[in-house]
Amino acid sequence: MLSSFSDKLPVYTIEQVRELDRIAIQEQGIPGYELMQRAANALFAAIMEHYPQAHSVCIVCGAGNNAGDGYVLARLAREAGWMVLVLAVSTPNQLQSDAHTAYQDYLVAGGQVEAFTGELPCADLLVDALFGTGLTRPLQAEFAIAVEAMNAYPKPVIAVDIPSGLNGNTGQPLGVAVKAALTVTFIGLKQGLLTGQARDYVGDLVLADLALPSTVLQQVPAHTSTLSTRLLTQRLPKRARCAHKGKFGHVLLIGGQAGMAGAIRLAGEAALRTGSGLVTLGTDPTHAAWLNLTRPELMVAALQPSDLDELLMGKTVVGLGPGLGKTALAQVIWANTLKTDVPLVLDADALNLLAQAPQLRSNWILTPHPAEAARLLGCSTQEIEQDRFTAIHALQQKYGGVIVLKGAGSLIANEQQVAICLAGNPGMSTAGMGDVLTGIITSLVGQGLNLWEAACVGVLLHALAGDEAAKQGERGMLASDLINSLRSWVNP
Repeated sequence: MLSSFSDKLPVYTIEQVRELDRIAIQEQGIPGYELMQRAANALFAAIMEHYPQAHSVCIVCGAGNNAGDGYVLARLAREAGWMVLVLAVSTPNQLQSDAHTAYQDYLVAGGQVEAFTGELPCADLLVDALFGTGLTRPLQAEFAIAVEAMNAYPKPVIAVDIPSGLNGNTGQPLGVAVKAALTVTFIGLKQGLLTGQARDYVGDLVLADLALPSTVLQQVPAHTSTLSTRLLTQRLPKRARCAHKGKFGHVLLIGGQAGMAGAIRLAGEAALRTGSGLVTLGTDPTHAAWLNLTRPELMVAALQPSDLDELLMGKTVVGLGPGLGKTALAQVIWANTLKTDVPLVLDADALNLLAQAPQLRSNWILTPHPAEAARLLGCSTQEIEQDRFTAIHALQQKYGGVIVLKGAGSLIANEQQVAICLAGNPGMSTAGMGDVLTGIITSLVGQGLNLWEAACVGVLLHALAGDEAAKQGERGMLASDLINSLRSWVNP
């Protein structure tokens, strides 16, 4: 994905990007062919930066403006002394407007085009200029064959604007889609490039804004953005020299039925490492006496329903769910905890219990993974993953508060906005990761961040700590490895 997380970047739907393009051409007077040439120049620059040893390229062109970008790229690469092979999957004479101009200019410059016959010639790189963002249905016939051939190509594949066959709004493949090593996208980040299955298709992502004037961008406000590491310095400032533990919240984390002590233990230590002043665990009596042996800074209470009111007294925030279970005792604890006015962070079995009796509340953060989200919305996990943006909006409207939809490219939403986390890695697909996230977010609420800030900062901290831990290898990573990496990130 994007190599830097330092900047907060606007994220657009496909329709919004088209509107930006229209405004630039029709209202700002920038010729469409000028934008196409800017795109191809940015594409060629990204290719040379990522693959400095390459000197030959095969470009597979379709029938729209995406193909036009490909033909301009072919001309630029040829002028730079590269060996260029261009294959047309559809007849170039069918090209219109700027794409046809790009094709003609390539021919005038001495370039040649061959018809795609099912096989791809050998080159250092392969460029996918088949389809852009306008594709709305699964690829068929020779186009599907071309994509399958590109996916079997032994050298890196570069996608122009978006991998052909990928839905630019949802990140889901429309049947078969190109799996690129590098995607160079134009004007603005498309939301479908950043979450869900898109992570397996986009590869490294480069944004070329094509130098659009700010007056263009201001006319299409984005309600979605990426999370920036600058958020950490903004929301986690250095502490006052006279600070004491009472300044940083008293967190109560409830969970850990018999046999699940590890879940609440992970959440508790994560809260401590994120900076909570005090952390109390309310957990099953069978292990309450020894749960803090390996982390004596944790306070532990054997949880009985009759003790809950006293346990809630003086707490800044409650995190509920890690290892909670769905027993009769868990359901009583769940129901009684909902009576408190303090902010709540819900995960795991707390979400499953909520799904059984949905309710709307403004002062909580829900942190479902796709299967939990499906239960909350009464649909299938597949439906959640088919359109994660629609799913998170539906969750927020139904349950209120702030929603964190976990997964590759985690999403955070409240009523006004959505944020996307670009950090994180597949090594985090292991037991206990959600418990750690619950502890982090709950801690941040306890330290005074509002719910939106706590969810955004928490998700980012969790992902960055995961990337830090992954430096020793993704496979075999443990949730507790993230806790060891947290301390450096909460002290930016």
